[in-house]
Amino acid sequence: MTDAVTQPTPASATPEGGHLLEVRDLHVEFRTQEGVAKVIRGVSYHLDAGETLAVLGESGSGKSVTAQAIMGILDTPPAHIRSGQILYQGRDLLTQSEEQRRQVRGKEIAMIFQDALSALNPVFPVGWQIGETLRTREGMSRADARRRAIELMDLVKIPAAERRIGDYPHQFSGGMRQRVMIAMALALNPKVLIADEPTTALDVTVQAQIMDLLADLRQELGMAMILITHDLGVVAGVADRIAVMYAGRIVEHADVQSLYRAPAHPYTKGLLESIPRLDVKGQKLATIKGLPPNLMRIPSGCPFHPRCPYVQQVCLDVVPNSLVLGDGRTSECHFAQEVLDDSAR
Repeated sequence: MTDAVTQPTPASATPEGGHLLEVRDLHVEFRTQEGVAKVIRGVSYHLDAGETLAVLGESGSGKSVTAQAIMGILDTPPAHIRSGQILYQGRDLLTQSEEQRRQVRGKEIAMIFQDALSALNPVFPVGWQIGETLRTREGMSRADARRRAIELMDLVKIPAAERRIGDYPHQFSGGMRQRVMIAMALALNPKVLIADEPTTALDVTVQAQIMDLLADLRQELGMAMILITHDLGVVAGVADRIAVMYAGRIVEHADVQSLYRAPAHPYTKGLLESIPRLDVKGQKLATIKGLPPNLMRIPSGCPFHPRCPYVQQVCLDVVPNSLVLGDGRTSECHFAQEVLDDSAR
């Protein structure tokens, strides 16, 4: 019994001829009294076993809503999945019953939420909260669940885990609370881990520690990971590929090195140029002008055109197709090649 409790279950291989997880042409609306907000407008991306995909974009771009749709935890209403597929090991999660989704949630695909203080229950010790999943989903005894909770706290490098298992969330620092959240997500040995802004409200040093921890855990446990963030600075050393979202669409997709070396979409280029650099001093930080669009009134043509330095008349009139630039790289921009050439100079 003890060996079964302590040993992690390795992630299964990517299904033959397909991906471990695949989102296909997903459309999600929020129906409110003010109108219909088209929050997700045809998002497609995939994740293979053992890799990390970073989903990047400003607040309101649809990153977290896509993740919540994968997990099956969207508030409906107001959210409504209009169309699309979410395939896990070849099975469409959107066609499954709630009980079937519950079996996948946590055990196959788990999620770390961005605000650990809000996600943790303030009136229960952290060890009880980690063990609750094991008791209810795995049928473990209290003693076995407690032992496994200590192992998980050790795994995420919480010091003196055996002594601190009875402490409450408010007794931990922000970084340690996030480690507790990670331990809870790993309790059922998921094959896919979704980390939604895991470094929000943490100082720079702690951010680096959490990202290093996630990278180590992915390697050690053989998980695949979706890392949701608005910060390009935290993904460079962790992700294999990046999907950039804007106004509910994937506007650029590339491997990490290609995207950092030369972005092919003006939005991605603007994000990269806004990162502070140690070798540039005495200059104002670059910014992207304007604000993301109101999702109830998305501009015609390319939704980024009101903010874009490359804008021409075609951008106002025609929605850009996804241009394939080679090696699985895509960009939804009429002038993707021009942006790519400028970035490479």
